[in-house]
Amino acid sequence: MKVPVTWLRELTGLPADVSTEVLATRLTAYDLKLEEIIGAGVSGPLVVGRVLALEAEPQKNGKTINWCRVDVGSHNDLSVPDAPGQDVPSRGIVCGAHNFGVGDLVVVSLPGTYLAALGFEIGSRKTYGHVSDGMICSTRELSLPDDATTADGIVVLEPGSAEPGDDAITLLGLDEEVLDLEVNPDRAYALSMRGVGRDTALAFGLSFSDPAQLVDDPATRGEGYPVRVDDAGACPVFTARVVTGFDPSRPSPPWMVRRLEQAGMRSISLAVDVSNYVMLELGQPNHAYDRAKLDGPITVRRAAEGESLTTLDDVERTLDPADLLICDDSGPIGLAGVMGGASTEIDASTTDIVIEAAHFDPTTVFRTGRRHRLTSEAGKRNERGVDPELAAVASRRVAELLVEHGGGAIDDGLTVVGEAPGRRPVTISASLPARVSGVDIASGDVVVALEGNGCEVETDGFTITATPPSWRFDLVDAYDLVEEALRVVGYDQVPSVLPTAPGGRGLTRSQELRRRVGYVLAGAGLTEVKTFPFAGPADLDRLGVPVEDARRRQVLLENPLSAQEPGLTTTLLIGVLRALALNVGRGHEDVAISEVGRVFTPRPGAPEAPIYGVDRRPTPAELDALDAALPEQPFHAAWALAGQRERRGWAGPGRDATWADAIAVGRRLADALHVSITVEQAQHAPFHPGRCAAFWLHGPAGDGGPGATGSRVIGHAGELHPDVVRAHGLPERAVAGEIDLDVLLAAAPEVGPKPDFSAYPVVKEDLALVVADDVPAARVQQALEQANALVESVRLFDVYTGEQVGQNRRSLAFSLRLRARDRTLSETEISAARADLVAAAEAAGATLRT
Repeated sequence: MKVPVTWLRELTGLPADVSTEVLATRLTAYDLKLEEIIGAGVSGPLVVGRVLALEAEPQKNGKTINWCRVDVGSHNDLSVPDAPGQDVPSRGIVCGAHNFGVGDLVVVSLPGTYLAALGFEIGSRKTYGHVSDGMICSTRELSLPDDATTADGIVVLEPGSAEPGDDAITLLGLDEEVLDLEVNPDRAYALSMRGVGRDTALAFGLSFSDPAQLVDDPATRGEGYPVRVDDAGACPVFTARVVTGFDPSRPSPPWMVRRLEQAGMRSISLAVDVSNYVMLELGQPNHAYDRAKLDGPITVRRAAEGESLTTLDDVERTLDPADLLICDDSGPIGLAGVMGGASTEIDASTTDIVIEAAHFDPTTVFRTGRRHRLTSEAGKRNERGVDPELAAVASRRVAELLVEHGGGAIDDGLTVVGEAPGRRPVTISASLPARVSGVDIASGDVVVALEGNGCEVETDGFTITATPPSWRFDLVDAYDLVEEALRVVGYDQVPSVLPTAPGGRGLTRSQELRRRVGYVLAGAGLTEVKTFPFAGPADLDRLGVPVEDARRRQVLLENPLSAQEPGLTTTLLIGVLRALALNVGRGHEDVAISEVGRVFTPRPGAPEAPIYGVDRRPTPAELDALDAALPEQPFHAAWALAGQRERRGWAGPGRDATWADAIAVGRRLADALHVSITVEQAQHAPFHPGRCAAFWLHGPAGDGGPGATGSRVIGHAGELHPDVVRAHGLPERAVAGEIDLDVLLAAAPEVGPKPDFSAYPVVKEDLALVVADDVPAARVQQALEQANALVESVRLFDVYTGEQVGQNRRSLAFSLRLRARDRTLSETEISAARADLVAAAEAAGATLRT
């Protein structure tokens, strides 16, 4: 919510000595968090000028520039000899825009003016053969909203609105400040100047004059424009008034335009501007219909199958039966609470206006906006909840402003269908706020705080009964009142008390091992990232995941944050690659990141998750039903690298990250957990089919290779597929990996292996074996490791292909270490072990190279 400070001061009478910074700090303490103080971004001599002469000069580059003489009053300069018609004091300025002419009042930034939108100070410089002594400013350069006539063009002021030399900063309100406040969903009342003004008055102890306080409404109820509401649950209150004789050619007053612009809204026309102004002022969305375009009475109903509506943004929308509509006899004319229809739009011929102000069910409005992917300022307020007693007041305010600035008259009738729902009182013990907060809050202070928020309060000394105001939907139980009282007293008064840590506890085994995993990833040079666990079909498409892949089966959310990400992620690579692309896009050339988190997979046969209210604790049976509906949520670890793994420098030229680096991370994790895994070539999205490895975890006995009984694939790593790299905007040859941590942790021994050193000599043997291209080196290595009890380690140190080994064959050279724990090996034992090694290799499909 953007809050113009001058408007807020006008509403509250805030003393002039209270700075904007102090105001922002106090509102933040009142739960209206400051996002930004928006300043003018303009300083220096910005003045009004009148164009005295203009010469169009075509240039060789095809452009036509205007060489102008501009009268800037007391800032004129006689030292520009070649200005056209230099017979009166003025300044010569070059301008490339063409939406102004001789006699127009324009805004001129003289040398020394700083414009934040451009990021530099204006100076006097030679351009296009002239010395331009300043600049004639556009809306973009002044950070002003564009309108239909000056879109990125020169600002042309109304004739007579100023004189040459006047200060344009003050004239345009560029010296005013605006608070950009973050409004939490439970404080919907603060999406209005009325709401922020009330909290400001409360924060500074000022009396508040409610702009919604209507002293007298002479309208006769029941005699306005005819309205019928078919769904009272979705629309409890609907009001309508009529203004006749309106002049659509009248302009919006400058003060209203400026306030709309400061609040982030564009001025369109008087009728639309008044509607938006009242919405910002009171928080009540409203809509104006051209009465001549209405066909019969207004009806509020649900959509029928097959109906459609063209909304004000000129988009034809196919309606859903759950959509709440505003209709007349011709059919739908608006999406209730979200956006009006184009068929009844106010235009330049509108003279009679029907004003709608209604209270809609927030959930209905929210779901309609989400279905149609349609957001609007009105929808943002209606979906959070609007004061149900405000509709008639807001429609009256709109009507009065229309008549005041556009002429005409307000009809005597007022249509009101329905009534605001009643408010339920809440009773608390007078001592509850002090007991809950730890702050000595007297019952009198509680009463003052609640009354300041608009509550009707009664107390007998022991209890306090408060009836919340119509705009505070969030005050529903005793602890809401406690929070409200504490907000006024000050959260900073709450003492800091650390709870005593319970004894005899510590990290669980799983937590200890996950912490070890974090140390290993950090030790590998990877920076930890945390990403959102949401994904959609498009994310899996970018990874190249096949249609039949199990990762396509997602757990869908009832109310996702984004329609493009409707489910929970099944792979951490989605978020990790997003983070990698973000860092690369920010100019980081060498990036290595990792994430440890949960993925979510549907549980076979799981029931649909029930949705319970929040007014009570679920029963044990309800908790069991929720647990049964939960998906599988295993921990995974994922990593990604791009750029150089070893950076260039004085020690060498550096080395780019390769598929081997991605695989090495998985090996390091397994080694740190004392788990034996085997690496085998594989094909798995999103990896390059020729540079991808699978991590195999073997059965409980540790015997058998990939595919043996009890073995399973627990992850993959390698170089990303070129299509995946392009889809994410990553550097070529980026690499990544992902592994199932839950399976890896479960396989880790309870205690690390006991050191078992042998003091006897080691025997080193090398074997060169020839295998077919399709025989994995890992399979041969594992066969050698299990060939004889004397084998201490096996390491592949060379791979050779060429004429000497034959076509479609390769040579694998292994370095072996043989050792006994209790003796020095004899020649006989060494020969027998070597024979076992050769036999095991042959069984794995290898032959001894001669």
